[in-house]
Amino acid sequence: MSVVSPLRLRAQRPSRHALRLACLALCALVGGCALPDAGYYWQSARGQLQMLHAARPVTDWLQDPGLAPALRSQLQLAQRARDFASQALALPDNASYRRYAALERPAAVWNVTAAPPDSLELHRWCFPVAGCVGYRGYFALADAQAQARPLAAKGFDVHVYPVPAYSTLGYLNWLGGDPLLDTFVRWPEGELVGLLFHELSHQRVYLAGDMAFNESYATAVERLGTQAWLRQSATAAAAAPAWQAAQRRRGEFRALTQRTRQALEALYAAPPPNTLAQAKASILQDFHARYQDLRAQWLASPELATRPQAAEQSLQRLDRWVAEANNASFGALSAYDLWVPAFEALFAQQAGEAAPWPAFHGAVQRLARQPEAGRLQALCALMPERPAACGDAAPDTVSSAIR
Repeated sequence: MSVVSPLRLRAQRPSRHALRLACLALCALVGGCALPDAGYYWQSARGQLQMLHAARPVTDWLQDPGLAPALRSQLQLAQRARDFASQALALPDNASYRRYAALERPAAVWNVTAAPPDSLELHRWCFPVAGCVGYRGYFALADAQAQARPLAAKGFDVHVYPVPAYSTLGYLNWLGGDPLLDTFVRWPEGELVGLLFHELSHQRVYLAGDMAFNESYATAVERLGTQAWLRQSATAAAAAPAWQAAQRRRGEFRALTQRTRQALEALYAAPPPNTLAQAKASILQDFHARYQDLRAQWLASPELATRPQAAEQSLQRLDRWVAEANNASFGALSAYDLWVPAFEALFAQQAGEAAPWPAFHGAVQRLARQPEAGRLQALCALMPERPAACGDAAPDTVSSAIR
């Protein structure tokens, strides 16, 4: 099946010459395609180019009289949020999210993560531009599963999960940038604008090789930016309560997963002889039971009880994550949460600035330029509660280098 109909590609297709140049650029970004792992790089280039090929300007979609009203409304919302991101949040003003592509599949990519059976430390794959990261993305589920099988055969805990959007870090803005996708464009207002802010922040600051830094910064921008959006949105009266309720559920789920991670970390730090697998299974069983209790509370809440069928559908992806939860999934999840309170505290420090958002991004950029030890010390100093990642790092004041 084609990604979209030929009508929807017409004159907006990148030229064949541009696609060839993009393919060469992608190969260069990942370190060249004449490598033992050339098959992976080619699927990455091919998948990205197919996405570029499917996308066309949002303005063209909006001129289509046959466009479904619900999709029209969401595309218009996304464009307002895109303007807000650059004008109010000091996020890049470029081609990204000015085009839309209907991929007609449930995810943009599928990520593979892996961790040893007795550790939450993720297996890492290294790339010249992105650095070393704890996941590997595939444009086809079958390819992701094929990558997962040998890792599982080696004894790793492996997790394959769908990803609705990802960032090319601005490197492909000359070809139209990262497009809006049907994998997320129909999300509720707060969720949609938050995702745009999250992904655009990766184009503002990106520290190669530090997944926790990058994702925690992007998550902080997502949360703070969405709050700012809802304060001025004409539809905030309807959107804000739904987003706030979703944030409460996320907070409760984060608390549960953090508790489970801590239990697993304690187990792996001093594993009982011959019974580690049994103790690990007991911790995960407790996690599953607590999640079911939490899930029942959510479904009984006022915001979900009135639409039980929609609520059940909205929880399906989370249900699947919980059912498959293992060291790899817990390890990956922690990267999105670890330093969020530190970045939120850093943003609060800019409150007296005439332009707090540019000041905040500048402080994050200076923090990213610090050596790893200094960066860790500064992040730990910003945290309201010291996580295990701080170890014995001295609880010093925040370095003047980030001010």
